[in-house]
Amino acid sequence: MGVEGELRERMEAIAARFPQRLSALIPILYLVQQQHGYVTKAGMELAAEILGTTPAYVDSVASFYTMLYRRPVGKYVLQVCRTLPCALMGADEVIAYVQEKLGIEPGETTPDQLFTLETVECLAACHVAPLMMVNEGYKVHLDRAKLDAIINECSRGTSPHSDDIY
Repeated sequence: MGVEGELRERMEAIAARFPQRLSALIPILYLVQQQHGYVTKAGMELAAEILGTTPAYVDSVASFYTMLYRRPVGKYVLQVCRTLPCALMGADEVIAYVQEKLGIEPGETTPDQLFTLETVECLAACHVAPLMMVNEGYKVHLDRAKLDAIINECSRGTSPHSDDIY
């Protein structure tokens, strides 16, 4: 069985766990992302076929959620919250410093494919702002020294631990 066959089988297994197959869409898209590093067009088309919906519907869902990437991203995705509470606590300075340090703009990936910088809406942790997510982990109360440490740790190939947000 080829890669697509295995993916199809895993998608079918996920869909079978839901009383309404379409409810499996986000877990299936996350599966595609885990396998390819992002949600591919072919993966969205396969998900649509398996779930009995249209590729356009799948694309509309994939484009809504910031945790689903619709293009290749770096090994470390840095998502900086840009909403008002975080902005008031210094998010703009965090974004500017990361841009300066990595030489990329939000939405871009470093040439070595190590970092992607994203600005996102609410990470639901205003009380520890400014903050960002590094892949799926929170990094909070950010300042230049903490950002330097995070970038250095990632550059060494070590995923930084997630900070406690509660």
